[in-house]
Amino acid sequence: MTDLRPPILSLSAAELETWLAEHDAPAYRRKQVWTWLARGATTFDAMRDVPRSLREAMEREFRATSLRPVAVSEADSGLTTKTLFELDGGHSVEAVVMRYTERSTLCISSQAGCPIGCPFCATGKFPFGRNLKAHEIVEQAVDAARVLAAEGRRLSHVVFMGMGEPMANYDSVVDSVRRLADPELLGISPRRIVVSTSGLIPRITQLSEENIPVTLAISLHAARDELRDVLVPINRKYPVRDLVDTAQAYAGKTGRRVSYEWVMLAGVNDTERDARELGLLLKGKHAHVNLIPFNPVDDTPYRAPERAAIRAFRTLIDAQGLNVTVRDTRGREADAACGQLHERVMRNDQAAVS
Repeated sequence: MTDLRPPILSLSAAELETWLAEHDAPAYRRKQVWTWLARGATTFDAMRDVPRSLREAMEREFRATSLRPVAVSEADSGLTTKTLFELDGGHSVEAVVMRYTERSTLCISSQAGCPIGCPFCATGKFPFGRNLKAHEIVEQAVDAARVLAAEGRRLSHVVFMGMGEPMANYDSVVDSVRRLADPELLGISPRRIVVSTSGLIPRITQLSEENIPVTLAISLHAARDELRDVLVPINRKYPVRDLVDTAQAYAGKTGRRVSYEWVMLAGVNDTERDARELGLLLKGKHAHVNLIPFNPVDDTPYRAPERAAIRAFRTLIDAQGLNVTVRDTRGREADAACGQLHERVMRNDQAAVS
């Protein structure tokens, strides 16, 4: 049976305070509720310093979360965990927690599926579902904070690099960033939040005016239009040089260096020509190049380069004066690529029906 109660984080601070006033409760109770959620409370009854009558009223009218865990995979001896959540309406999204020595990072989803259609991405293999609401994005972070708190850790960084194109769900993403940064909820500095995009130029310009200094990441993958048109189809509307110009305008406006993501595909974009074109494209720019070894995806023609080829490509980029790193790829043995846990569960469900 469908639970029609709204999740409590779907209310803004002002809306929750209005509800509290209608129930003869002071406004400071809102901060108490948010604090409990940030600590990892999954029920209202767990909020021990909130009067029982108020807890019971919240239980009648709200849910603590709208997300329902469907599947979890682990890798890297438990340092990486990917959770598949079912949303209201039946769609599902992934969130990945990655634990490092000095930080804990959440890779968060902003859409159920993705409309961009990059051919090497598992997310784009299934039909696009819908945009996530701001509270559904925030709930992924609240769940991650709960899991990490039980381990004595704190969620410190968030990257919008999970399922979906964040800039195609602009309003909800920006709203969720503000809420993630709210010191009365999770208090994650915008400077520790990365928002990626495949290249929606008007939204990048709009983001530069928001006064939230997040790091912008561009899913580049190719430095010439001929190749990028294939790998990132939105390039046909927003060509690569226009995209880089807009991204650098963002860097100039915000003072934040732009990260250019490059998923390395053997024999496709890992050649000396590609390295030379990338160097020319970003020469003199306030930029960082992040090389990402491809995580294999079933039913695609792509594969990861050998380690020697990755090192050689990095050396060529570095020699052109660019700041470049190779991403520490986590979770290869556990549905690592974006959308793969979703794909596995979907296939299992389809097999069970047939």
